[in-house]
Amino acid sequence: MGSEPDEKTKDLLQTTYDCWVQAMNFVKPGNDYKDIGGIIEDYVSAKGYTSVKNFCGHGIGAVFHTNPNIYHYKNNEPNGQMAVGNTFTIEPMICEGTSQVLNWPDDWTATTRDGKRTAQFEHTLLVTPDGVEALTGKIETSPIQFWEKESAIHKGIWLGTSAAAKARETELNARMLAD
Repeated sequence: MGSEPDEKTKDLLQTTYDCWVQAMNFVKPGNDYKDIGGIIEDYVSAKGYTSVKNFCGHGIGAVFHTNPNIYHYKNNEPNGQMAVGNTFTIEPMICEGTSQVLNWPDDWTATTRDGKRTAQFEHTLLVTPDGVEALTGKIETSPIQFWEKESAIHKGIWLGTSAAAKARETELNARMLAD
């Protein structure tokens, strides 16, 4: 087993998780995609962190990365409104220091210019008539992590806000949080 993360790392992970869950809780038919970024930025900047602007969440369709772009910072992009059946990702990358990115020559790896730590969470989401469901959510054998246990936004695993997701989530959390 690895060692426990230090308190600064735990705070970065917790902040990233909590802003991500808060943004996902906003998802429902009729809400503007552009508002997701403000939810994330307001949460992380109040805690002294930044959000990378070079990468974004995205729609999922016939083409894997498609519109709308889901920015993780305040913006006024006219990316439309959420509608039943829309599928997209929210995947904020939150930084200890600068949000400026350095891309490596392998055309895949990215770091921050100052080399400080970042954290990122991601779900693929489906907008439902009564909210949202995570298509990449946890299952019964998934371990529960400290950021799920200690979240100020949502205790336990998060599977969505629809009635169906909440029912599955309640059942899993009752078992997982009891351990």
